Amino acid sequence: MMMRATADRNPAAIYDEKFVPALFGPWGEILADITAIANGENVLDVACGTGALTGVLADRVGAAGSVTGLDINPQMLAVARHKPMAVNWVEAPAERLPFADAGFDAVLSQFGFMFFDDKALALEEMYRVLRPGGRLAVAVCGAVAESPGYNVFASLLDRLFGKSVGDAFRAPFELGDTEKLKDICAAAGLDDAQIVGRTGRVRFRSIEDLVSTERACAWTLGGLLSDDQFDLLLGECETALRPFTTLDGRIEFAMPCLIILATK
Repeated sequence: MMMRATADRNPAAIYDEKFVPALFGPWGEILADITAIANGENVLDVACGTGALTGVLADRVGAAGSVTGLDINPQMLAVARHKPMAVNWVEAPAERLPFADAGFDAVLSQFGFMFFDDKALALEEMYRVLRPGGRLAVAVCGAVAESPGYNVFASLLDRLFGKSVGDAFRAPFELGDTEKLKDICAAAGLDDAQIVGRTGRVRFRSIEDLVSTERACAWTLGGLLSDDQFDLLLGECETALRPFTTLDGRIEFAMPCLIILATK
């Protein structure tokens, strides 16, 4: 049965139920490792969403530490607050962090940076609230052209519905360019920041699950496709995405990521 109803559901619930396990969940451990989050530390998760990274950080710092999850979206925070995490949830924009200078041992952000209104200012703010010696890690989606399944999907959207629809889907991948990130870091005064790459995996239960979820995403394709267009897209994807399906019908392919790293 086709998942048409998904398009009308709470975007935060869709994100937590679909995108977190399919794309974002595994990255929490990667970012926690790369920044060496330790027991007893005070850590901030910026653009925390529903808490995919925040929960990992809370586990790492333990009862002796503290974790704050910040997001501008109240629906995301509402979902996060229902999870059994020892986290201080704060609703605020990344460009105006409501914290004093030098208050955190580490500041991390996982796949929200692409959507910030003023990216350089957000980086400045994240750096400002770091203590001397504190670590910063900001992860963004890599280039869509380097994610084979999503590259096919974007090309299908171009062909079937026009480049404006394809580009709407590509929006989260727009910072998948090392030089762009370096320019933003320079504008924020982080001249010593490093850009490193890592590769994860996209894993959906089926092609239909992927297409339904992407169609419902409020930040890209939400509201852009009619039921008939969805049916057309799904039919085309059943053929085009077949090379990425496993024997049990799941779909899996690489998703690269770029990470801004800095130490204060």
